[in-house]
Amino acid sequence: MEAVRTCLGCRQRAPRSSLLRVVARDGRVVADAAARLPGRGAWVHDSPECIDTAIRRRAFGRALRVTTGLDTSSLNMLESGANDRPGTERTE
Repeated sequence: MEAVRTCLGCRQRAPRSSLLRVVARDGRVVADAAARLPGRGAWVHDSPECIDTAIRRRAFGRALRVTTGLDTSSLNMLESGANDRPGTERTE
């Protein structure tokens, strides 16, 4: 049985494989397509509507438990349809 997570944007529950994991790194929200970056993660559908809703609701800061403001510009690139996902590089 696959794990189920809740999307930050639409608040719908969905299988983990259909959602995009995001983490806070150096004050920015970055996509973690491989779901391997360290730290607390949050989940969102990889759709412009869900990403935009989560940004408008300021859900990333609460879900990632960050008290300072987060830069969501890397997610705006995903929203506009960019194919390369930031945060997918390997960290050692």
